[in-house]
Amino acid sequence: MADIVILGAGIGGMPMAYEMREQARKEDKVTVISDTDTFHFVPSNPWVGVKWRTREDIAFPIAPYLHKKDIAFIHSGAKRVHPDKNQVELMDGRNVDYDYLIIATGPKLAFDEVPGLGPEGHTHSICHVDHAENTANAWDGFCAMPRPIVVGAVQMASCYGPAYEYAFIMDTDLKRRKIRDKVPMTFVTAEPYIGHLGLGDIGDSKGLLEAAMRDRHIKWICNAKVTKIEAGKVFVAEHNDDGSVKKEHELPFIYSMMLPAFKGVDAVFGIDGLVNPRGFILIDEYQRNPRFRNIYSVGVCVAIPPVEVTPVPTGAPKTGYMIESMVTAPLPTTFVPCWMARSRVKKLPGTRSAWLTSAILALPLWRCHRSPRATSTG
Repeated sequence: MADIVILGAGIGGMPMAYEMREQARKEDKVTVISDTDTFHFVPSNPWVGVKWRTREDIAFPIAPYLHKKDIAFIHSGAKRVHPDKNQVELMDGRNVDYDYLIIATGPKLAFDEVPGLGPEGHTHSICHVDHAENTANAWDGFCAMPRPIVVGAVQMASCYGPAYEYAFIMDTDLKRRKIRDKVPMTFVTAEPYIGHLGLGDIGDSKGLLEAAMRDRHIKWICNAKVTKIEAGKVFVAEHNDDGSVKKEHELPFIYSMMLPAFKGVDAVFGIDGLVNPRGFILIDEYQRNPRFRNIYSVGVCVAIPPVEVTPVPTGAPKTGYMIESMVTAPLPTTFVPCWMARSRVKKLPGTRSAWLTSAILALPLWRCHRSPRATSTG
């Protein structure tokens, strides 16, 4: 018998639990640990941010669905992972032993790295459904007195797609309200050009997204480092390709949503051999940690280096198809190498090709649990 513990119950953790239960032996125990008792479909958060969806549309309770599959569920946050003891220390004081641990916590949102950034500062967020609900309430107030918008992603961000999506969603919603002409919109991004997406050249992503931005009268500033945010003003240093400062901007706004950089969660941050300096889990091509070989990781919390050096630091995205591929990679290499064919062992696909089909393959898990109305990711 093996005790298999999955830390996290998001887009990485939930399918990991289902896949592991299906592949594991009857006598093996699969346990999911999560600081929340509700799964929510993160890609729909931008829709929640303008009330095109509600929390109820994109969420469901975790425990009933896991219990149907004979998967144990512990509703508690993780205080610290102890790889030397094969143990997870929980916030409620309990300790959970494991033979194999799969870390799927998602990231910690690094709002603190830019003064004034985030829900506790002067900008809104769509990173979590709680943030998106608050953002939606502020959106209604903004639309009553429409003024300038600043939207985008700060330096070291690694998930640019939702920033573009939210900009386009706001544009559409403002048009429906017949007030788009009253709202100047500026897109601020650390990307070296529009459509970089943390991935470099992806077909004609630059041309397509630039055209979409022009069609919607959205101005942009690339190679942008956000130095601080004050009430009603974003301070931006625009850089040249050689990294030198090209121009300083002070952008006024009444409404702003800026995506933050990510870091590893506190439960693993600083553990030597397990994480990199930003707290992301170090893995090999089979999602396994090179030092602690009974620990695996999937999803946004894994360490993937930037695709290329950029004048202002950018990260590489880890979403959709990449997470789906990550989920299946650890299965044959955990506790089953002696009874599962070696040919089934999978490696992580290339970053660029993985991203291209992310929107398509993120849907199946959601369709298992929600009505057709809730399947759309926006």
